[in-house]
Amino acid sequence: MNKSESKYFNTAKKMDEALIFLLEKKPFEYITVSEICKTAGVNRSTFYLHYENTLELLNEAARLLLDNFSAYFNIDITNIEEKLKNASLDELNFISDKYLHPYLSYIKDNKRVFSTVLQHPDSFGFNDIFQRLYESIFTPVFDRFGYPVDDRRYALMFYLNGITAVVTEWLKDDCEKTIPQVSNIIHGCIFGLTN
Repeated sequence: MNKSESKYFNTAKKMDEALIFLLEKKPFEYITVSEICKTAGVNRSTFYLHYENTLELLNEAARLLLDNFSAYFNIDITNIEEKLKNASLDELNFISDKYLHPYLSYIKDNKRVFSTVLQHPDSFGFNDIFQRLYESIFTPVFDRFGYPVDDRRYALMFYLNGITAVVTEWLKDDCEKTIPQVSNIIHGCIFGLTN
């Protein structure tokens, strides 16, 4: 990367971080380009050099957060597909505290951004994200459990949309319930309630 490309990406990162900072203070709909520029220390023309509007910046900020998602898990994700192929079947149960607690912590730590993202779901290319998840994580798991290929997208949509619905309600309540409580709710939805 040359110096001008580096400067371009550093400026974009400043604006991503400015938006995330401002989202902690107020709803997305009330954040202006001027506020973003002031917080990031850039001028309006620089903003419009990078983005057409604030929704485009929000999209990029959400993707920045998603790139940091794996840092919440205490697992090495290098060669994840190979590890999934060799893991015990018990380790492939993602509806467990080992996976749900870091995921829910990540959502809670970034709740303003994710609440905003959930209000604008068509703008964020989540289909691309789900496709990558499907190929790198869920396909090897489905293979290991011998899940029928023709039924896999139904199972994936049930899994992802169900958890997203619970998280959406949790975010509406400003993450009032604890992470273990929400983890138990998700677990109960999949496996049934236990006493």
